[in-house]
Amino acid sequence: MHAVRLTQIPAMHYVLLFSIHPHPPPPPSLFNSIIKPLIMILIFNSPLMATSHHLLILLLLSILPTTFAEIKNTHIFSDARPMILFEQFGFLRGGRLSISISHVQWSPAFTSTTTSTFNTSLTGFFLIPNAYYPRIINESEYTPRFCPLLSHYIIPVLTFTDLTKDRSCDRALSIDIADEYSLFFGNCQPMFDVTMDVRTEMYNVDATGGKDYLPLGRRPVPKIYFGFFLVYLLFFLVWIWVCCKQRKTVEKIHLVMGGLLLFKALKLVSASEDLWHVKRTGSPHGWDVAFYFFGFFKGVLLFTVIVLIGTGWSFLKPYLQEREKKILMIVIPMQVIENIAAVVIGETGPAEPDFLTWNQIFLTVDIICCAAVFFPIIWSIKNLQEASKTDGKAARNLEKLTLFKQFYVVVVSYLYFTRIFLSAFIAMLSYKYRWTVTAAEEGASLGFYLFVFYNFQPVEKNPYLYIGDEEEAAAGGALEMEESFEL
Repeated sequence: MHAVRLTQIPAMHYVLLFSIHPHPPPPPSLFNSIIKPLIMILIFNSPLMATSHHLLILLLLSILPTTFAEIKNTHIFSDARPMILFEQFGFLRGGRLSISISHVQWSPAFTSTTTSTFNTSLTGFFLIPNAYYPRIINESEYTPRFCPLLSHYIIPVLTFTDLTKDRSCDRALSIDIADEYSLFFGNCQPMFDVTMDVRTEMYNVDATGGKDYLPLGRRPVPKIYFGFFLVYLLFFLVWIWVCCKQRKTVEKIHLVMGGLLLFKALKLVSASEDLWHVKRTGSPHGWDVAFYFFGFFKGVLLFTVIVLIGTGWSFLKPYLQEREKKILMIVIPMQVIENIAAVVIGETGPAEPDFLTWNQIFLTVDIICCAAVFFPIIWSIKNLQEASKTDGKAARNLEKLTLFKQFYVVVVSYLYFTRIFLSAFIAMLSYKYRWTVTAAEEGASLGFYLFVFYNFQPVEKNPYLYIGDEEEAAAGGALEMEESFEL
């Protein structure tokens, strides 16, 4: 349902990536936990690598973050990939996995292999517990032509040898050891294409015997989203009250900010309902559509508000300059592309061939949007610094300049925390506590919103306010010192 960034790498998958050597790896730095896996994606995501290096494909796929384990129906068509990741799920003891495959077919991928014989025992599905990744890596180093299906550390689910006469098979497994498990399809004969329909169902069993389709580390997330929805709903009502109280000084930007709060609240309640239905039934029952719809407008409005405040629109001037309009013309279409990528990522899953490509698009566009919003803020700060030297209003310019510099620092901190710090944090976090990342991200977002809305709320202006000579002189001296501020 939710789009998750490719840089959100679970801790054990970091170990998988960097535990090939016998010595323990150092703690994951920003490069190791974010940049290096992205480089691996660019290198290994090619047909040539897919036909010869099974283990590298395993490494590539296993860095993907945990997905919500809705009941999935996936169609694989003429696919020769040696490894396909279907799902990751945090199981409790007694959890269940059900898988059904049907309409299974295979055919030579190349004309030169038409005479080869297809071995049904070398193609099938298996589970890998997180705890066993290092052992599989070690085993692969000393096994010529290593095939994961023959590993001693996997949990076999089914092979094509188990197919019935109508080319279908159903399997159900009970989990004995609590851990996060990855469901893979392995094809140790990449000279053959495989076509099939796959239905997967993963769930834990609660105290009443009911099914819980959310992974262990995501169980509290629906309540977290609903709690923040109530906070933002109250926030929105307070904002309406402030705007009504100060209606004479309400600017257009304040209406846009109110719209941002509304769509943020609607997105959160949609996410909560989505996950609540997934938890109980394995299906979002249409709430994913509402989540993407409100999330689209929230994303567009968030970056629009940051850009408009950064330009000083409605606060410093009633118009936008041409270069500021160009920033908006970049950010808004980029947000459209980012939300399209989010829908594709959330609705397809890692088994799709283009899943990594869409993750790369999502990450790239998000970085462009984050970088673009800094320019208007920097321009406004420089304009205020220049104006303070000529217009003789040192005290008022100092107040505005200080506010915009604070805004710049807060925007940088917020984007850094939500885009980089949390991605590195989840790389070291146990799968049982992934919900803390959601709580931290929403908490940081709320703090950012409170700062912005408090400092840029509509306030009554007094054009007759007298500023004494001593205060003006002190402000002038402070402005000279402010020129040393480094962006």
